Amino acid sequence: MRTTKSTATAFAAAFSFTLLLGACTPSEPARDTQSPTPEKRPQTTQPIPELRQTAEMEPARRESDAAGTYGIAAEQAAVGDRAMQNFNPPPASIRMPDRPVDRENYAPFDENPVKLVSEHPVSTFSIDVDTGSYSNIRRMLREGRLPPEDSVRVEELINYFSYDYPVPESGGAPFSVSVEQAVTPWNPNTRLLQVGIQGYRPDPKTIPASNLVFLLDVSGSMNSEDKLGLVKNSLKMLTRQLDADDRIAIVVYAGATGVVLESTPGDRHATIAYALDRLSAGGRTNGAAGIELAYAQAAQGFIEGGVNRVILATDGDFNVGTVDFEALKDLAERKRETGIAITTLGFGTGNYNDHLMEQLADAGNGNYAYIDTLSEARKVLVDEMNATLMTIAKDVKVQIEFNPEVVAEYRLIGYENRVLNREDFNNDSVDAGEIGAGHTVTALYEVALNGAGGERVDPLRYGDDSSPTSRPGAPTGEARELGFLKLRYKAPDGDTSKLIEQPIARHVDEAMSNNLAFAASVAAFGQHLRGGKYLEGFGSQDIHDLASRAKGDDPFGYRGEFLQLVRLAEGFQVAGN
Repeated sequence: MRTTKSTATAFAAAFSFTLLLGACTPSEPARDTQSPTPEKRPQTTQPIPELRQTAEMEPARRESDAAGTYGIAAEQAAVGDRAMQNFNPPPASIRMPDRPVDRENYAPFDENPVKLVSEHPVSTFSIDVDTGSYSNIRRMLREGRLPPEDSVRVEELINYFSYDYPVPESGGAPFSVSVEQAVTPWNPNTRLLQVGIQGYRPDPKTIPASNLVFLLDVSGSMNSEDKLGLVKNSLKMLTRQLDADDRIAIVVYAGATGVVLESTPGDRHATIAYALDRLSAGGRTNGAAGIELAYAQAAQGFIEGGVNRVILATDGDFNVGTVDFEALKDLAERKRETGIAITTLGFGTGNYNDHLMEQLADAGNGNYAYIDTLSEARKVLVDEMNATLMTIAKDVKVQIEFNPEVVAEYRLIGYENRVLNREDFNNDSVDAGEIGAGHTVTALYEVALNGAGGERVDPLRYGDDSSPTSRPGAPTGEARELGFLKLRYKAPDGDTSKLIEQPIARHVDEAMSNNLAFAASVAAFGQHLRGGKYLEGFGSQDIHDLASRAKGDDPFGYRGEFLQLVRLAEGFQVAGN
């Protein structure tokens, strides 16, 4: 009896403790008895797949038989299971982020569509000499990841490279215009039409003096060697190219702004380098106030007939003061009327604002480059210094009227954010791009000739029987012309545009020059990175082969580097390919 009573007493005590433990344990919400929906993970730009393996997964936990019920009864039923779960040690390994949160900003855009000549015979756009997109995607490919599609502006990839176009004769227009056409490498039923512009190269002795203001971001976001450290070394290289006739001032901005070097003769290299070396990063970013002060410094040291320019070096992460994108563009547009241009130099990763940097330069009659290495800094600020700083023609517009007797369809490759309305061509108040001394500018069209089989748009069922495709006979007279090319430009200090025009003859198939072949390979690469919906399966190996054959002279190694980038991207999976 004693044994039985003692056992009963112990059992009652244990049961009471169990009730107490269940009451003190927080209850769980009801679990859905249906199959759980798989967790959705946010899509991110991933590194090269073979270099990143999936982290270890936690072992699945046991579910209680009473998991679908509420209340203390359920807790009592599951107390054993729950107690074990509550005291489980943490997983042996927890997956950490692959890299810091990516806050880089790129303007979204769609590729130019195919257009019917019968509906839209005229194509108008502004030229573009920016190169920032190319060096930026190079940086991302070297980091082992595909660039976002919106970071790839094909015209900036093409215009990163120089081409062997005829140099203009002195005393005429500030640039030459050349046209070439050949069969499209990725579609034998269409043709590529290339428009090439070559700016004149001035005698170094005739280059005017420069009044430069370095506007430098020293906020906390610039506190790394690939940002402020690279900015200092880049601008030191530029400084060493200047002489006593040139002037340099340095303005910095973080939460507040200030002048750290008043306008100083360009040959005082040690003084300028010392001012740069003293800079350190910290605080927030009031970029708009810095731009205002820099323009004021440039106006104070303005050189009549000289190069007057603000050079902005930043990651573009403005977070204090005027941060509205359109307000910043309006500021640059107002200041360009004073004869002072702005060049934007982008630096850094993670929080880089490509959208602001590219559009700010466009609005301010300047150019945009992304500096990822000292080699790129030398290209932009030393080897191509005159093209970067000295404008030889502004508000340059291109317009082509395609001949409906010959051309059925066309597509402008790139220049999506430079497309203009037809009436903008003759309107001198509409802003367009600038050409620097020695710059080359290239534009490519893919065109489908009538009856050649390259048309992408089906004919209308109820179309006009007098359409060009229904007219028999060989083309004669003006019908032999593919189209008519017109360009407008202004002198750097002019307000009235001048007109250049010439017909584009329709040629039989001919061999593709190295100029056109290499530009085509770069255009194909840019389209490939954006998904390649018009490439007809023309892949990385085809692009590499085409570029290799057209590499030509490569004194600085830029074209050889391009071949390496194609190889880097070859293993990536691109949407649409």
